Amino acid sequence: MREADLYPPIKALLEGQGYEVKGEVGAADVVARRGEEPVVIVELKLGFSLALFHQAVERLAVSDAVYVAVPRPGQVSLRRNLALARRLGLGVITVRPRDGLAEVLCDPGDPRPPRRSAKKAARLLRAFERLRGDPNAGGATRHGLVTGYRQDALACARFLAVHGASKAALVAHWTEVPEARRILADNHYGWFERVERGVYGLSAAGRRGLADYGEG
Repeated sequence: MREADLYPPIKALLEGQGYEVKGEVGAADVVARRGEEPVVIVELKLGFSLALFHQAVERLAVSDAVYVAVPRPGQVSLRRNLALARRLGLGVITVRPRDGLAEVLCDPGDPRPPRRSAKKAARLLRAFERLRGDPNAGGATRHGLVTGYRQDALACARFLAVHGASKAALVAHWTEVPEARRILADNHYGWFERVERGVYGLSAAGRRGLADYGEG
């Protein structure tokens, strides 16, 4: 679609609701008027973008009834951008490319702050507490972010590199990593190898992992 292709279905939608509609009025892409009501403003773009939301927020200085209109995107993009639009107090209209069907997915209204999630806040706090030091101060390395889980796995790998194959219980005790048994058994990074029941050694990948994170 071209941006101009969005205008006819948007105009038809608004005219069907009794609005007089005109395109390219001042700085606005579409302006619609119905009696003495506040004007409706629609900003058209070929996809959601920060520039589109900036543009629409500027129009809120003129009217509370501001929509953004785009060709209908995939569900993930649509869900995320609908949430953003609602938080900004903007409406959203999508146009289906195959037949030009214009649909209002949300109307403008008072900005909605995000709902707080105690569960997500607790999860973030646990991740913060689990990290030792500030290993990601410079951002992700080429080997990925250092998480609390990875730090625990590195501690297990360091112990095995020095002491050789050991019982999981011993690794947990000396490294002070309570989850050591599960980390060794799950072997998420391929760093460990099971020697016998409850006993694990360090694999070649584990030695490379220690070297990758400056501990080899």
